[in-house]
Amino acid sequence: MTGYAKLTQALLAAWFVVSLVASALHLYRTAAYQPPLPLGLAAVTPIAVFLVWFAVSPRFREFTLSLSPRLLTLAQTWRVGGFVFLALATYRILPWFFALPAGLGDMAVGATALAVALNRDSPAHRTSFIAWQLFGMADLVIAVALGTLAGIIQPHGVPTAAMTVLPLSLIPTFAVPLLFIFHIICVAQARRWPRQNQVPSPQPVSVPAA
Repeated sequence: MTGYAKLTQALLAAWFVVSLVASALHLYRTAAYQPPLPLGLAAVTPIAVFLVWFAVSPRFREFTLSLSPRLLTLAQTWRVGGFVFLALATYRILPWFFALPAGLGDMAVGATALAVALNRDSPAHRTSFIAWQLFGMADLVIAVALGTLAGIIQPHGVPTAAMTVLPLSLIPTFAVPLLFIFHIICVAQARRWPRQNQVPSPQPVSVPAA
């Protein structure tokens, strides 16, 4: 597993550099009222690559499932920074219909991540742990969908163009897909945990012979 750990670290570093360089070259930038399709593609592609690799490679799947669900969940704490979306919307840099659900959703996930990581990462809390991870995934999906479709939903409103340039572009092109992958891994791990609410089968009672 050491080989996969080093490979994963190298891939993450390369991914970050590619996202940074592409943002600096304005490859994600689109016209103000056009859907930022390059940005959406950059957000979805890493997740698709991970899912394919996870499905076809037993060794990679074993490596990812060996990661600590507590640490993967703790990584979500940074999402308390979602208040930045609300601040940018206040100054009309981002549209409210995008910033409000994205910001509040991220803040809710980030504020509860520590408690979930410390108290829910065990078979005894399997259902609530999975439910929280799914909530975090839904928040990211909604944010990416609203950001991508902003130009269609409100063609004459405040655009989401700020999300296509640095530093905000690193959120949808690196942070969002990475944290979404963390959610996927945690759900896959929790699904393998034994259910704690199963009633044990009654054991036959032996009657001593007279």
